Amino acid sequence: MDAGFSALFTDLYSLTMAQGYWKNNMHSRAVFEYFFRHQSSGGGFSVFAGLETLLRSLQGFSFSKDDIEYLSSLGLFEKPFLDYLRDFRFNGSLWAMDEGTIIFPQEPVIRIDSSLIEAQMIEGLILNIINFQSLIATKTARVVLASNSGSVMEFGLRRAQGPDGALSASRAAFIGGAMGTSNVLAGKSFNIPVLGTMAHSWVLSFSGEEEAFRAYAALYPDKTIFLIDTYDTLKCGIHNAIKVGKELAQKGKNFGVRLDSGDMHYLSAEVRRILDEAGFPNATITVSNDLDEYIVDTLTKAAAPINTWGVGTRMVTGGNDAAFSGVYKLAAKEENGKLIPTMKFSDNPEKTTNPGVKQVWRIKDDKGFAIADIMALDESESPDIPEKGKPLAFWHPQADYRHFYHDISTEDSAEPLLKKQYGDGEIISPCPSLPEIQQKVKDGLEDFDQSYKRILNPHIYKVSVTERLRTLKLDLIKSFDYTLRKI
Repeated sequence: MDAGFSALFTDLYSLTMAQGYWKNNMHSRAVFEYFFRHQSSGGGFSVFAGLETLLRSLQGFSFSKDDIEYLSSLGLFEKPFLDYLRDFRFNGSLWAMDEGTIIFPQEPVIRIDSSLIEAQMIEGLILNIINFQSLIATKTARVVLASNSGSVMEFGLRRAQGPDGALSASRAAFIGGAMGTSNVLAGKSFNIPVLGTMAHSWVLSFSGEEEAFRAYAALYPDKTIFLIDTYDTLKCGIHNAIKVGKELAQKGKNFGVRLDSGDMHYLSAEVRRILDEAGFPNATITVSNDLDEYIVDTLTKAAAPINTWGVGTRMVTGGNDAAFSGVYKLAAKEENGKLIPTMKFSDNPEKTTNPGVKQVWRIKDDKGFAIADIMALDESESPDIPEKGKPLAFWHPQADYRHFYHDISTEDSAEPLLKKQYGDGEIISPCPSLPEIQQKVKDGLEDFDQSYKRILNPHIYKVSVTERLRTLKLDLIKSFDYTLRKI
């Protein structure tokens, strides 16, 4: 069975706690939220990715006969509990932002409403899928922005963390804005373009560079890109490419060259000059070699004449960030038939959570630019909905003194971001295609001022809580403090 669908794809403590809940007849309702704590790569935004993968995994999340036998062999679980697991399915509801939404720290991106056991069992699945794909989609979006929305190819298969890591990274990179992937299986699996040129081994396999280029051009005259740095880029590589390029031009074909080493700024400028002087102004230049958003940003600002960027290792692994900072926390639990807000207290204020069932509203001005996101209580009896024409207090989510007021005018908009995506064992509505999700990322970034999208030192976007949610949080903190004083 695919590990992505087996309910064994969870941490052991989820199963040991589940047995405890089951044994104590704790089948009550619970609400968990997935959110992340800080932006990766020092950026100003993140991209939500992995939702469709998660939804399809939930549909098949169950224990096979072999799974039950394995659990039995551990000597940790009682037979009646294992019998319970035989028929286990996730039948709760999942609320989430649309895949491709631009997201920010502290705000709930996914909300799970189910029995306590069900919610606990899927924790590892949610964190594994969403954290990794959001990390890679975010990294790719930063690379694309750094290239001034240029053409970025994902070349990371050989450096990705295993086969599944490579496939998930290709999917997420496309969502983030990559034009295609070198991973052929990802192309087949996700219907995204596959791209590639040649390796140095191709050039070395022939008696000479010119012969290698000519053989490649004969095979792929419509997609010819010569790798020109096997021996010496400027002394022979570019000149041999031009020789064969002239033969292609006689057939009405264009060509390109790729640089995979050296000073990309200097070499791309010299190669462009030589190509232009030879009468090939439309010949393209592709660069690769351990690129990331910082290198791409530097080269773009230096006006290096680069048409396409081949980015691999530092994009599909997250670069300097080993993981996305997503967490999964209990926000409300059922007691005596009533849903009660709950929160995690911590010596570290950043790890103190925001209580209750919440909705996230994105507030935009009359020009369509996002001003702030605000978390509001989303109780069915009396939801906390931003009202137009009424001043709204935006409080810092750590419940401190920092706040500002904004009057939501008739021209402004307040959009609820969390939508019901899954319920009763089924995906609620058809999932959008990957090109549609990619476009959502692109359109979503247009809603934010350039200052939030800077590669270095971006402006911090305001994520706030309503006055009512802030009051609830402060009341719970006071109640907890009073309880501690009595101990």
